[in-house]
Amino acid sequence: MGAVTPWAKEMFGEVAGALVDAIPACLRRAHDRARSGHQGVHTQTLEAYGHGLHAVQYEELAAGLEHLPDATAVRLQARTVMIVADNVIYPIRYAKTDVPVTAARLRRATGLRADLIRRHGPEPMQAELDLGLEELEEQDTHRDLGQLPPGAGLVLVAYACSMDRGVIRMEWGSAELRREDRYLIWHHHEPLTAGPVEPI
Repeated sequence: MGAVTPWAKEMFGEVAGALVDAIPACLRRAHDRARSGHQGVHTQTLEAYGHGLHAVQYEELAAGLEHLPDATAVRLQARTVMIVADNVIYPIRYAKTDVPVTAARLRRATGLRADLIRRHGPEPMQAELDLGLEELEEQDTHRDLGQLPPGAGLVLVAYACSMDRGVIRMEWGSAELRREDRYLIWHHHEPLTAGPVEPI
């Protein structure tokens, strides 16, 4: 069993240890499936791998976490996302090389991921200028987020992964999204294993 940190225990209670073991295994299986898909279609680009990994990361996490006590599945944008101990567990592949998780950045400042982080992530460290636009922004959030419990937290599982090297680095924690440049500003992050994940 992997080491359970005080943060993980605070976030997930008794199931923290199970998550520390299950999440890395799920994402390694997702990589295996995506690599097999790429090899099966024989494309010269990595499209099949990238799209496959995006899809199967959710499937593997759902299959690997559904047995945990009080785990529930929610469909967000045609993907199954797991809620464990009142926290949405959301995977983000942030890089293809071994770079720190502090380099994680979203491709877009709008859409489901961005809205999920803004609505269920931590309060911003620096308050935005209040221009009375809160109601307008609330109406513009992705419609699928209405399926989540209003008080649910968000734990991001950010990982670096490539077809050749497999899962290179994996961390989890809580982050806000900086709107102007789409970088994740981590309030807390820690490895899911001791150091970088061994490539497959």
